[in-house]
Amino acid sequence: MRRAIQFLAMTCMLTMLSGCSYLFYPRAGDYTTQAKGATGVETMTNLATMMEATASKAKGGKGVDAAFDDLHNQFHALSDSYCSVTDAQSKTPAYALAVTHKKELGAIFKRLWKFKDDQPQRDQHLDLLAAELKELKETLQTIK
Repeated sequence: MRRAIQFLAMTCMLTMLSGCSYLFYPRAGDYTTQAKGATGVETMTNLATMMEATASKAKGGKGVDAAFDDLHNQFHALSDSYCSVTDAQSKTPAYALAVTHKKELGAIFKRLWKFKDDQPQRDQHLDLLAAELKELKETLQTIK
């Protein structure tokens, strides 16, 4: 019994520490592969562009439709891609600003998830998400 509890505790700890978004969002890895660029910053830029297009497709919808599900997986792929920048890039002020954009995107997406069934709030939050993605892309251009 004690061994089983230790195993369960270790499994839970490893799951939480690994980020494991690919465990819960398996298509996020597919989007990362599709957006793969020459550098981590380029991959992030490609994901942000992909998310902008998907956000416009998700407008007018309701609930977790196909476009919203794609956007959700792309969001997690973008969040995970922050780990793919070089050490030198991660020490720049522009990267610090990009991390701030990541936090803002997280807050916007959380609200978007809350209002996924309610129009016009869903579309308003999608517009806000698209505007934040545009700012992120501008910031990423300065990191390159």
